[in-house]
This record gives sequence, structure tokens and C-alpha cells, in this order.
Amino acid sequence: MEGQIFKIHSDFYYVNSDNQIHECKIREVLKKQKQQIYVGDFVKFENGAIEKILPRKNFIKRPTVANIDRVIIISAVKEPELDFTQLNRYIAFAKYHNIETVLCFNKNDLSENDKLIEKVFSIYEPLGYDILFTSALEGYGVEDFKELLRGKTSVLCGASGVGKSSLINAVNPSVNIKTKKVSEKTQRGTHTTRHCEIIPVDETSRIVDTPGFSNLKFDFLMPNEVDLLFSEISKYKKGCKFQDCLHLAETGCAVKEHLNEIDETRYKSYAEFVEEALEYKERVKKRGVKVETSHKQHHNKTAVKISTRKRQSARNTQKQSIYRNLDDERDE
Repeated sequence: MEGQIFKIHSDFYYVNSDNQIHECKIREVLKKQKQQIYVGDFVKFENGAIEKILPRKNFIKRPTVANIDRVIIISAVKEPELDFTQLNRYIAFAKYHNIETVLCFNKNDLSENDKLIEKVFSIYEPLGYDILFTSALEGYGVEDFKELLRGKTSVLCGASGVGKSSLINAVNPSVNIKTKKVSEKTQRGTHTTRHCEIIPVDETSRIVDTPGFSNLKFDFLMPNEVDLLFSEISKYKKGCKFQDCLHLAETGCAVKEHLNEIDETRYKSYAEFVEEALEYKERVKKRGVKVETSHKQHHNKTAVKISTRKRQSARNTQKQSIYRNLDDERDE
């Protein structure tokens, strides 16, 4: 049978197949191959055991989810205060994975700051992002949000306390996800969602609810790749004097010459992400060890790779055989 993982809890994988839920475990052979199964994965299973992971359209590791159509980044206009660096972090992360992104600003009822709304539009509308303002409490924008979800599998991404769970409850009250208020002392939300889960909104629309997270860092790519995540910066990079220019303090930097055309919060975010990438580069240089995967993909088939030690042993045996043949030829 085939189905889609809609929830993972401990060692159990819950598979939706033709609207029937099956509680499954993973086959030992897949564990030995160290294959990861994400919420959203399509799998083949039999008698409560997952036999095979089908090819993915896409996947992201933080939060761990596969086969999604769209990322909807939820931010709060207030409580907690809008954090542009965190917002840019999510936007850059979605761009890295090349997934369509929409920006949703919730809790619109709590803010009377029109300048903040104008700033949001002035920064992100020229970059081509669709922008939606909502209030889950008052129902403002909820129908537009529901229309945004239609026919898609959308992952909601955002920090704790911005109202992701409240928005889900607003578009589908039968879900009734637990919500909590933002702390007055810390101005931060608490984690009400504990795991990723696909939640049906209607027959064609589904939401992947994810835990709020704040530890997302660009500690997985090289510093000279960060500018590709900022279209308003990367378009000037060809004019830089040096190919490896990081657009921070280098001479002859075309990006620095156009800073008046780049929003200050965007450039500040870019510089912060480059610093994280530089730390990653230093760790890679010190470690200097290539980590090999335990399996490989070939023509949509997964096969276990032979370990480095066994490969070397096989090569040694092959060499010995060649040398023996050469010796035999000399003796003749």
C-alpha cells in the first residue's frame, strides 16, 4: 500500500492512505541505511511496516517536512514585536530551498502603527512577495488566508507566539489546537505545537503545523553563497572588484556602492548570516573530514553503499590479483 506520513511520534509513523490512518514502524533495513523519514513523505508500507520511501519533490530539515507546495511565514505585528532579522532569516531559508513563499502578518488588531505596515510593503513587495495581514482573533483576513491555502500543502513557519495555531483554528475550528498567550515579561511565545503534523483544512487544502523555532542558523553553507539568498544584493555582485567579495568591508564592492537602494534591515540581516556562514567555514576547515552517506540514489532506487574500509579492502584484493597475474606472466 502507499500513503503519506502525516505525523511522527516517538518511533511510530502515522500514514494516511485513502483517508485511513495506519500506525507503522520503519523496517530495520531502512534504519541501517540511516534513511530519514519526514512528515509529508510518501511511502510504501505493508502489515504496519514502512518498506520504502518514495522520491521527494522537495524537503527541508528545519522544520523537517517533505513534499510541500508553499511556505507561509507567519509573523506577529505585535506581541511579540515584529523582528525583521528573524523574518529575513525565514525568507532566506525558504529561498535556499527554492519554495514559493508568502508573508502573513498576524495580530493586526493589536497594532495601530500604520508606518510599520507601510514599511513591510515598501521592503517586501518590490521583492515579489505576496503579503497578507490577518487577525485570527477578530477574523480579519481569515477568508483570504483560507483562499491562500486552497489546493496546496502549505507549511506554516514562524516563531512561537505569532499565532500559527490560532490561524489554523480560525480556518478549521474542528482542529482546536491548544494556544497560549505571549509572556508579558519576555515578550516571547511558548511552544504549543510539539511536532510537525499535516492538518486537513478541506478536501484539497492541507497545512503542515510546525513547532516554533528560533535556533535556525546559516551554519550549512559557505559565506559567498549567502548573497544568492538576497536578490537585491546579488544583482550587484557582478560589479564587485573581487569574485569572492562578501560585500562587507572589501574595496571595490559594487553592493556597498548601492546601499542606499537596499533596505537597512535586509543588509543588516545579510551581514549577520554571513558571520554565521564564516563560523561554519572555519569549522569545516578545522575538521577537514568528509562525512560519507551510508546509501546512494541511482535511477530513483536506494542502495546501501559499501563502507570506506570495505572498499579499500576490495581494492587491495583487486591489486593483489593484478600483481599475481603479472608475476605469472613473467614466470612464463
